Amino acid sequence: MTNILQLLTPKKFTYYLDENCTIRQALEKFDAHRFSVVPLINDQGKYTGTVSEGDILHYIKNRAHFDVHEAEKVLIKDIEHYRPYRALYSSALLVEVFALSLDQSFIPVVDDRDVFIGIIKRKELLSLLSEQFLPLTKEK
Repeated sequence: MTNILQLLTPKKFTYYLDENCTIRQALEKFDAHRFSVVPLINDQGKYTGTVSEGDILHYIKNRAHFDVHEAEKVLIKDIEHYRPYRALYSSALLVEVFALSLDQSFIPVVDDRDVFIGIIKRKELLSLLSEQFLPLTKEK
């Protein structure tokens, strides 16, 4: 049985945002790294949700006079998050990870104090499945 921590991309290799960053800072990170969704953490390192490009676009769309100066003042934690990603504890079962991966491209993982420790990417889960089942088809 695989421990979910074997699939973990540790926090230090994960892009995330502080929930107190501004919309402009978030947009710059999205642009630089080409992500569409990233985890949010607070000052204590705890996972608080996710923010997506879509969340930011909805915020901008709903403000008729939005400009770059406003983007420097609005904090990410203050905008509505339409589809936050659910986190799992590091003690979660692999079946829970697979179930959640059907709806999320990554699964944020937290320790027993709710501190963000990294993510499990859907790609890693597919690789695990591939290792489990494709060797059987290659031997034929």
